[in-house]
Amino acid sequence: MNKKIRALIAVGGTGGHVFPGINLASNLIKKNYNVTIVTDKRGYKFFKETDKKNVLVFPSSPLIKKNIFLFIFSLLLILYSILRSLILLIYNRPNIIFGMGGYASFPICIAAAILRIKFVIYENNLIIGRANKKLLPFAEKILVSNKKLEGISLKYDFKTIEVGNIIKKEIINFSLDLKIKKKELKILVLGGSQAAKIFAEILPKIFKKCSDAGISIKIIQQCLTYQNRELSSFYEKFNIEHELFNFNDNMIEFFSKINLAITRSGSSVLAELTNANIPFISIPLPSSVDNHQLKNATFYKNKNFSFLVEEKDLKDKLFNLLKEIHENMSKLDEISANQRQYSDKHVYENIDGVLDKILNEKN
Repeated sequence: MNKKIRALIAVGGTGGHVFPGINLASNLIKKNYNVTIVTDKRGYKFFKETDKKNVLVFPSSPLIKKNIFLFIFSLLLILYSILRSLILLIYNRPNIIFGMGGYASFPICIAAAILRIKFVIYENNLIIGRANKKLLPFAEKILVSNKKLEGISLKYDFKTIEVGNIIKKEIINFSLDLKIKKKELKILVLGGSQAAKIFAEILPKIFKKCSDAGISIKIIQQCLTYQNRELSSFYEKFNIEHELFNFNDNMIEFFSKINLAITRSGSSVLAELTNANIPFISIPLPSSVDNHQLKNATFYKNKNFSFLVEEKDLKDKLFNLLKEIHENMSKLDEISANQRQYSDKHVYENIDGVLDKILNEKN
């Protein structure tokens, strides 16, 4: 490949959208693509300083219908972002565009459709996001993590391709050998890229109840910076072994220290834990758009890759589940063995194949 292919990745919002975009960019750069990323203010904070060179920040907003003033303001912001996207694409004319989901990707993809630049969208949840759903008629291809995706009409089946979850290669290649020798729960608590406030408020009390019941337990917990002191004081007071950390996109360093995870149910983190063969308890975010986190969590539970506790049942059911697991640690071995049947090891090959076909097609 003598001349670099120009690719643009549009992504923003939460880590669930941004990290697949970062992982995709890393793979394309290794393939000698010239990659530009367009994100919003929320998405920008997930980029490391070394990765910000080719990252542009555009304003973004969902269409807010609460009242006429917010509706007009959000509509104008979307139109402004589409205009900026048109200008960028006219001067930067990429060969291919990726829309990674979320409303931050919408203006770029609409601008691409207007200028007849080929773009693909990627959906990693098990129910299609609202922005992606609006883009279905215009997308060249619809890449999905799983064909069991809900919300796509059968008329788009001809251009829907299952590629897998776009997660780090290091995690795909990581495989935890639990080797459970003693009855001790070593739990990694993940609240997602925004850190679940409720995890810091309720879970420590449940872990104390476990400790009081004679359950051997060690906690490695993600939290927000302001929660560090209070959580540490609580665990120290009740002599619960613990390690706290703020948001970290490199989970591998913790994987070898644990035999169970408790997590929100974004598609990326569930895929990462499954690929790493780590049993987990999903606690879906009840306010997730279209309840997509519950869909994700239910899929993995039905595959016997995980446990599921809904937030409304947290206080009543989580302690009993942890007690049950502690009494029969082989449950973790069984889940880890089931997870070994699943892998996203071909995801980048699948995407490369789609790209080769699109880029070699004559307009």
